Amino acid sequence: QVQLVDSGGGLVQPGGSLRLSCVASGSFASINSMGWYRQAPGKERELVAVIIRDGITNYADSAKGRFAISKDNAENTVYLQMDNLKPEDTAVYYCNARIVMRGAFVGTTYWGKGTLVTVSS
Repeated sequence: QVQLVDSGGGLVQPGGSLRLSCVASGSFASINSMGWYRQAPGKERELVAVIIRDGITNYADSAKGRFAISKDNAENTVYLQMDNLKPEDTAVYYCNARIVMRGAFVGTTYWGKGTLVTVSS
């Protein structure tokens, strides 16, 4: 069984930084992509950033220039470095991964339980 454990959220002042982490554990063949989504109160879940197996990244416009996604393939871990945080970044951030199970040909999407980021003075 695959499990995604995301962490690193907290309360930070505007202009501050946080680093989110997400570890994928379990028995699987490979990870096609890992990324981060967020959901603010009263809003739909939206993509923040994603990194695919060969290292190509994609960011939401709101994250470009402020956030950086990276991964450690050996540890099945993805990070999201968030700098110059703004109050509008306040949301629950969810780790997302597309994982190929042993014997499968296509990936399955998994989600972490989420970590709360609050940007406030």
